[in-house]
Amino acid sequence: MRILLAEDDAMLGDGLRAGLRQQGYLVDWVRDGLAAEREIMGGEYQAAVLDLGLPFKDGLEVLQSLRLRKMTLPILVLTARDAVPDRIKGLDLGADDYVLKPVDLFELGARLRSLVRRAHGQTQDLIDCADLQMNLSARKVSLGGQEVVLSTREFDLLHVLLLNIGRVLSREQLEQQLYSWGAEVESNTIEVHIHHLRKKLRPDLIQTVRGVGYTLPRPKASH
Repeated sequence: MRILLAEDDAMLGDGLRAGLRQQGYLVDWVRDGLAAEREIMGGEYQAAVLDLGLPFKDGLEVLQSLRLRKMTLPILVLTARDAVPDRIKGLDLGADDYVLKPVDLFELGARLRSLVRRAHGQTQDLIDCADLQMNLSARKVSLGGQEVVLSTREFDLLHVLLLNIGRVLSREQLEQQLYSWGAEVESNTIEVHIHHLRKKLRPDLIQTVRGVGYTLPRPKASH
């Protein structure tokens, strides 16, 4: 799951990025409001973590600008414990949730998972697709009740496809959601991961739409 972190405090930002990466998140980190707004407008992110006290353009201004542009990306704001008016204003301007400083990394990770779930119409930490089940918090996948061991990248790719059941995603869209800044991606990387998923799960699970991309079709209704 790729997220944008906007935090100007170097020590806190480094700690947040490291802690979220340990929980399986891909984290791009910016240190000012203008950069945060630019990256959210142009990037493929599942969610954003936005500090309110950013230089150049504060977090509330960024939030307001994004919502005025009809950006629906889930946004979680970081606020000081005593900044109740800022928390209220942030929620009124369109923030989806907030976490108080000092930040508990596991709470932050759980709240991000919850935001992404809700954005995709899900109510729990389990994603079911016919006999395929994904547990996001435990990062486990089972098929027909039997656990299937996936690599980190295979799990993340399957997660993206499950969040977009029935939608065709291009290779470029998948790469943008699976790799953070500076990562070197070979031209056939997505194809290799798709091949491994088909081999470990089911050959017909992920379909190729020639010249367009890949899709995980909606399960057919049983009669």
